[in-house]
Amino acid sequence: MNALPKLVDSTLSLENNIVTLTFNRHDVRNALTGTAITDDIVNTVEWINRTPEIAVLIITGAGSAFSSGGNIKDMAERAGDFAGDVQTLERRYREGIQRIPLALHKLEVPVIAAINGPAIGAGFDIANMCDIRIASNKAKFGETFVNLGIIPGDGGAWFMQRLIGYQKAAELTFTGRVIDAQEAKAIGVVLDVTTPENLLNEVNALAKTIAAKPVASLRLTKRLMKLAQRTELPDFLDICAVFQGMCHNNPEHLTAVNAMLEKLAK
Repeated sequence: MNALPKLVDSTLSLENNIVTLTFNRHDVRNALTGTAITDDIVNTVEWINRTPEIAVLIITGAGSAFSSGGNIKDMAERAGDFAGDVQTLERRYREGIQRIPLALHKLEVPVIAAINGPAIGAGFDIANMCDIRIASNKAKFGETFVNLGIIPGDGGAWFMQRLIGYQKAAELTFTGRVIDAQEAKAIGVVLDVTTPENLLNEVNALAKTIAAKPVASLRLTKRLMKLAQRTELPDFLDICAVFQGMCHNNPEHLTAVNAMLEKLAK
């Protein structure tokens, strides 16, 4: 297995074939601007895609917040990532935070967000870029860009409406309203809500269930789920046929089939 990448503002842990990425800038509520968290996410995804043994990625935050998104103090001062004219900011967005949705969209394994606390602005969007979200009852969610006179520059408007439908996504985006974990579950943002103490236990249990599956077929299934969102049915079925041929010729398929036959024989 490839050695774990060295991160700057996040920590990375590996247990069997499950990787946990933890944003580790509690001092700025795990903000994505003014930190190296964007680089940490991109580097982690690239490492996973080069490491075929990995089956699942978990993303969470250290401290009280999942991620506060952009650093509001820098916005007020037109400093750091928010300094410069239109062309400078356009380039900075493309070369900066917009690398996160592109990376997570290409991630080959299922990714679970363990949302330990507030996920605001781009922090909310990162959660929505994941395949599955489980939240602490202390978590809050807000697509709050409009409150600051800006737009979801990280692609959040693309992800949320695909997750919960256009109408509800429009209401949350146009009002900038912050919702709690229970409402997030009710509208389909999160799969489940649990206590802060049990959050990682529940997420890890789900991750282990997924990671126990044959990894090559798991990665192909993730690719199919993404392709289904943008491919016409006849073309999609052609891809399914090719992927299925790959699976039938992978040794892990025969291992799984024999294991099932042994289980049925008992």
